[in-house]
Amino acid sequence: MSTILELREKRAKTWDAAKAFLDSKRTPEGLLSAENTATYDKMEADVVALGKEVERLERQAAIDAELAKATSAPITNKPSEPAGEEKTGRASDEYKKSFWNAMSGKTALVTDALKIGKDSEGGYLVPEEFERTLVEALEEENKIRQISTVITTSNDRKIPVAASKGKASWVEEGGAIPESDDAFGQLSLTSFKLATTIKVSEELINDSAFDIESYIAKSFGSRMGSGEEEAFLVGDGKGRPTGIFSAAGGAQLGVTAAGQTAITVDEIFDLYYSLKSPYRRKACFVMNDSTVKAIRKLKDSTGQYLWEPSIKEATPDKILSVPLITSFYAPEIKAGAKTIAIGDFSYYWIADREGRVFKKLVELYAINGQVGFICTQRVDAKLILPEAIKVLQQKA
Repeated sequence: MSTILELREKRAKTWDAAKAFLDSKRTPEGLLSAENTATYDKMEADVVALGKEVERLERQAAIDAELAKATSAPITNKPSEPAGEEKTGRASDEYKKSFWNAMSGKTALVTDALKIGKDSEGGYLVPEEFERTLVEALEEENKIRQISTVITTSNDRKIPVAASKGKASWVEEGGAIPESDDAFGQLSLTSFKLATTIKVSEELINDSAFDIESYIAKSFGSRMGSGEEEAFLVGDGKGRPTGIFSAAGGAQLGVTAAGQTAITVDEIFDLYYSLKSPYRRKACFVMNDSTVKAIRKLKDSTGQYLWEPSIKEATPDKILSVPLITSFYAPEIKAGAKTIAIGDFSYYWIADREGRVFKKLVELYAINGQVGFICTQRVDAKLILPEAIKVLQQKA
């Protein structure tokens, strides 16, 4: 932990030095020479690299803490007392054992225990405890899941949304009180299928030292998390969820930038205040790393830089004191692109269709000495209240 703190402090000092260098080398017109630009870019790159290293170390610390947990619960009941309630269905030890024996080829694929979790498409629903591991992996890989509202559903979910609010009116003594009702709309969360294939050599599967459960969980979480995050940001709702930056069903337009490839301080402030104050209380920024780079040099009217590096452990960087989340899948700056989102992302709802499915492919890759696993899940996501998140769009 001390290493992480030291890196955060080093990052903050490097950023302070970069700001001081920038301020001292700017010409009266606000420009830098080619040599000074190269020096500043190197300092800024060091800040970014230190930030990435801090993120990596924090992820490692989280994994170490998880692996350090006890692998079994202690026995607390007396020998004469009956054991706790036995788990049934996909949570039972028998199902879990049969599932992983089938995946590793140690037993016949179909057993009585596995019939509990038979999927309609021929695969098998993962054990409940393992499914929680998959969800954890998805959350670690997918930053949007961490700030959104996630629900689990077994069928389509209809969500009532207040389209407009009623209001109170001043009336004369004895006058008629006008009617003013709330108007409600409705959004429907369905499910879209996300899938990937994992191939493992037969030698590894047969090796008792190889932890196939952990390997599949990690691979599944990484691939699915990346696929989800892209859809949650730029998905168009056709065969995949509707993303925050989507033209239809996405966030509301807050500001249109005057430039095609530039963003000004005033435009960042205008975007912030385009969001209604109730949504600003839990707001965060979401943008691409390249967009952060473009606005890192911007200052407010008091000469303070908008971007604030994080020093405290497990806290994000900030812009205008608002937490900042970066994603590779957020649009980069170009003409007409929506490049920055700010708002309360708890109004972005992610609906996981209960039960993730594995299928084992024995013959398809047999010629290469491999066994395949198809992993699928069903998920949908929508912004249920568009005014809760606003975006900045570059000039077309």
